[in-house]
Amino acid sequence: MFDFGQRLRELRLQRHLSQEAMGKKIGRSKPVISSYENNLKLPTLDVLIDIAALYNVSLDYLVGFEKKEMVSVEGLTESQKGIIHTLLVEFYDPKQAAAGFSERQQTIVSALMKEFSKKK
Repeated sequence: MFDFGQRLRELRLQRHLSQEAMGKKIGRSKPVISSYENNLKLPTLDVLIDIAALYNVSLDYLVGFEKKEMVSVEGLTESQKGIIHTLLVEFYDPKQAAAGFSERQQTIVSALMKEFSKKK
């Protein structure tokens, strides 16, 4: 059985936050965070969204449906988002286990080099 409080506690401890520090980050008190971690109270959807954003995890992961972390692309340009998407597709492609770079991987590396060499 899934234990929301345990997952929340693990996320908080992984980030080396106290209950009070976490509470400040999401606008809740230490006792409220404690009640979440002890499964005495369930957070509202808006609080779940704040927690997911704080720990950079999906809502699915937070509530036990999925065990995958999310990749936040907030603040990135459309070009950078495209590169991230292409990288994710490449990493999940089981055919990419060959030695050396494929043509597609060379294109990705080239795009990364161009993006990082842009003047800000």
